[in-house]
Parts: sequence; structure tokens; C-alpha cells
Amino acid sequence: MKVEMVEDPADPRIAGFRDARDGELRRRAGLFLAEGRLLVRRLIETSRLPVQSLLLTPPALEDLRDLLADDDSIPVHVASAETIRAIVGFKFHRGCLALGVRGEPVAPEALMEPAGPRTLLALEGVADPDNVGAVFRNAAAFGVAGVLLSSHCADPLYRKAIRVSMGATLSLPFARVSDWPAALAALRRVGYRLVALCPGAEAEDIVEVAARAPRRPRLALLLGAEGAGLSRATRAAADVEVRIPMAAGVDSLNVAAACGIALHRLA
Repeated sequence: MKVEMVEDPADPRIAGFRDARDGELRRRAGLFLAEGRLLVRRLIETSRLPVQSLLLTPPALEDLRDLLADDDSIPVHVASAETIRAIVGFKFHRGCLALGVRGEPVAPEALMEPAGPRTLLALEGVADPDNVGAVFRNAAAFGVAGVLLSSHCADPLYRKAIRVSMGATLSLPFARVSDWPAALAALRRVGYRLVALCPGAEAEDIVEVAARAPRRPRLALLLGAEGAGLSRATRAAADVEVRIPMAAGVDSLNVAAACGIALHRLA
């Protein structure tokens, strides 16, 4: 383990950790931040993404020592809690940050084309990072193979999305889609049934749709943003629209809650 002490918040070695709230700055540099001991441990142990460096308080270093003791590949910067707060730009209490490398984007075809039973999520315009993170957590829980995101979706590797997902965005592959209608058409060409989750009365009851679904499906579950929902064009492209029955006077659920119910029924 290579440990380097940091006392000056302006130290150039920890430049990537500065201004932690500015996720766009890191995204342009091909990097991301994961915070907290649980998520940093998951990033190192199980993620498909490499770690560039760590910034830890002494107690966090002790908690991760079992993981890092025999690993000289990751630079470990150690600083006081006060110094870390000065570096990240706000009252940061977790004492543990990892700077990760995004790597090359996953091609949408890499998620769509593997043969056999498979479930994918396709998110259209889900711009809230908390919702994206929660959807990824559901996806991991129900064995989803990957997530397709339209161009206006929030970044799954934004630190809040990582945190809400409990690290699922670090391990579950995802692909950004520039031509959404073409992606939906490509899903159908390779055998996916496109199921649009909608609250409208014209949609079919998800319980009834699940009862007649194939036992080993190729399924793409289409999810839209809070409020706006799926676009008219996306709904028209779906094979079936489904709704979750709810009490009178309630028209919809949060997208992440609806996603979890739908995956439990259909996946």
C-alpha cells in the first residue's frame, strides 16, 4: 500500500477530489467520485471500473486496510477530516473518497445483443440523479442485465446516483443512447418485448400482463421521467403499455418505486 500524507488542500496530487459537487467537471475528464466506506469498498472489490486514487482520513484507512494492505496499484492519500472538508468544498463527514475512471462508454449493442432470456431497462428523460440511482438499485436486485439511457437522463456515475444506488451503478453496465427511436427499433429487431410503464387507464393491468408473459422472456421495460412520463412516440413504439393498479385518487408512483414493482412482476 502506497500511503501519501496530505496537509495542504491545494496539493496538486489531490486535484481530482476538489469541488466534489462539480460532477460535470470530472465527467469531462473521464472520472467520477464515490464516497463513503461501503461504496469505496464495493468499487475496489466488485466494480467493473478502475480506481485512480483514494483520499481517506486515518480512521477510514484503518477500516480499509484489509483491502489495501497488499495492493500497491492505488495511491492512497491520507488527510485530516478538516483538510478533506477544505478540499471537497463542503462539510463532508464520511472521511472516505475514491476517484474512479469511467473508461470507454459501453455500446448499446453490447447490452442488447447477447442471446437468451434477458431483461433490460430503458430510461427516457429521467433527469433526477436520485431516481436514476434508485432505479439502478432495483435493477441490481431483480437481475437486470443492463440499462439504456436517453440523452437527457442523469449521469449514473454522479456521486448522488452512486450513493442512492448503493453502488449498483458501479457494477451494472449502462449505455447512453443518442437516437432513442432507433434504439427502440433495435431492441425489437433482436427479440425484446417492449413494455411501457404508464399510469393511464388505457394501459393494461400489470398483473394480467405478467400472467400471460413468456416464462423466459427477452424484456425491455421502458420508464419515463417524473411528471412527464414516457413520450407519446415511445409509448407508440411499445408492444404493450402496463399500469400498476392503485387506490382511487392516486394517479402514479415515484418512478423508482414503480420500477421495483414492475420488475418484481415481470422480470
